[in-house]
Amino acid sequence: MILDLFRLPGRSRLMHAVAVSAMASAGLGAVMSPAPLAAQNAPAPAPANDVDRAVDALRAITTMRANFVQTDRSGQSLSGVMTMKRPGKIRFQYERGVPLLIVSDGRALTLIDYEVRQVQRWPIRNSPLGALLDPSKDVARFARLIPTNHSSVVSIEVRDTRHPEYGTITLIFIRKASAPGGLELDSWVALDSQNKRTTVRLSGQQYGIDVPENTFRWNDPRPNSPKH
Repeated sequence: MILDLFRLPGRSRLMHAVAVSAMASAGLGAVMSPAPLAAQNAPAPAPANDVDRAVDALRAITTMRANFVQTDRSGQSLSGVMTMKRPGKIRFQYERGVPLLIVSDGRALTLIDYEVRQVQRWPIRNSPLGALLDPSKDVARFARLIPTNHSSVVSIEVRDTRHPEYGTITLIFIRKASAPGGLELDSWVALDSQNKRTTVRLSGQQYGIDVPENTFRWNDPRPNSPKH
């Protein structure tokens, strides 16, 4: 299914390459490798300091809106607005002229391409955004602290060695007293099982805003399909 997405022509292939590498192929896991080897190389448990603080900061977000820039490994970028509401809801509204939408209704992530009238869905737990959205995901269990050169930056790598096919996600936080939990999610880097890298950078973060439920609805572009 994932390979079929990368065969789409022209701009749709580019947009899917950026979006899918960030959410569909990747998840809370390791870069693709044989399962026994992945188990042997399982990371040591992360220290219960900045990792726990980062997890607490994510769970402290009730609602959030931010601008985002999403860049694939070739340097091609797409931008837009991300809106999040707990538990489990998120919307990536891309810039004008990009017929692509990513929405989570709390159960599954849906990728809608209005140009080719295609809809793809994945369970939240199988996506890298599970670290942000899935309240049942024990992020600290699969996380390790990545050293940085700045005391104000916290970086954690999340991967589940039981599912190497999911990929790796690295979450980057900035210490900020006004952010929930004192840490602001600044960006993340996803590496999928095909070694395709995607970076998502946030700016203009707003917290505790009013987000109506219809934010996470979408129109199904397929013929004779109901609205969602």
